[in-house]
Amino acid sequence: MPRARHVGPNWYATVMGTAIVANAGVALPGDRRWLRDACTVVWALSAALLVAVLTVRAAHWAFHTDQARRHLRDPAVASFYGCLPMALLAVGAGTLLVGPPVLGERAAVTVDAALWTAGTVTALLVAAAVPYLMVAEHRIGLDDASPVWLLPVVAPMVAAATGPALIPHLPEGAGQAREALLLGCYAMFGLSLLATLIMLPLVWSRLMRRGPLPLALTPTLFLVLGPLGQSTTAVGQTADAAPGTVPAPYDAALRGFAVLYGVPVTGFALLWLAVALALVVRAARRGMPFAMTWWAFTFPVGTCVTGAASLARHTGLDALGWLAVGLYALLVAAWLAAGAGTLRGTVSGRLLAAPTG
Repeated sequence: MPRARHVGPNWYATVMGTAIVANAGVALPGDRRWLRDACTVVWALSAALLVAVLTVRAAHWAFHTDQARRHLRDPAVASFYGCLPMALLAVGAGTLLVGPPVLGERAAVTVDAALWTAGTVTALLVAAAVPYLMVAEHRIGLDDASPVWLLPVVAPMVAAATGPALIPHLPEGAGQAREALLLGCYAMFGLSLLATLIMLPLVWSRLMRRGPLPLALTPTLFLVLGPLGQSTTAVGQTADAAPGTVPAPYDAALRGFAVLYGVPVTGFALLWLAVALALVVRAARRGMPFAMTWWAFTFPVGTCVTGAASLARHTGLDALGWLAVGLYALLVAAWLAAGAGTLRGTVSGRLLAAPTG
């Protein structure tokens, strides 16, 4: 498969960005049958994309091992391996959210459990392996810092946000297993959050020292929204699953923390969104070309949708519900733009060709 040679791990972003449209749409306040039906179609598309990308990437490793190893040694590419577990986790979460009417509840739970397990194991592996490569193998400086560095360390946060939905499907008598799953998700929340707090100042320092990112990389600024929105979603999901899973008073403490943590982090996410949007507009005026980096506009914004929807559910505040709706409109527009550009680039062969830069 010669065309698979230049299909890198960044292609998993198409799966993530599509799946989050379905997952975030279901999370919105209210019950709209037409929206759920549309989200089911989008989830099915994301599942098909996952199979396709997994197949092509397997061919990449089988037939173009030299290129695959070169990707791991390239600091600009290696971080995109964080997209693989997030793609598995996002499709798995969608399977449990909208899949039961299509597959049946038992099959949907089984598929989600399998994808969550595979995604979580891969996320933990990537979160350790890529930083190791950055330290031991890659030669990078502070001015090389990029929002892409966040991809490997945010993957466990996606596992933390999607794992609690499986707790009600564990056997009634499996109290230890339920508590272990919940606290395990909470541990991954902490793992990812602390790693993000290490990485994010490096990204900000690079922007202040060197100025805006190159035009084609400007969309990656949106990646910073990922750990912000996903962590807000994670604390909300663990709070929802806490009653009956962890003993009092920890269940009440987790519900309180979901709001006390989520509100200020959402505030910072909106600040970053405003700065990132301004820089994207600046780049667009200077001729920002389409690239696969446009998929950075999708999944991170989707996590902010689910985070705002979670806060709306826990606080009862209508303004947070409308915030989720507004962010979802932005997400859908970004998905359509990224999807259209990817389709054109794939059909023309431009996105499958060797990079020119």
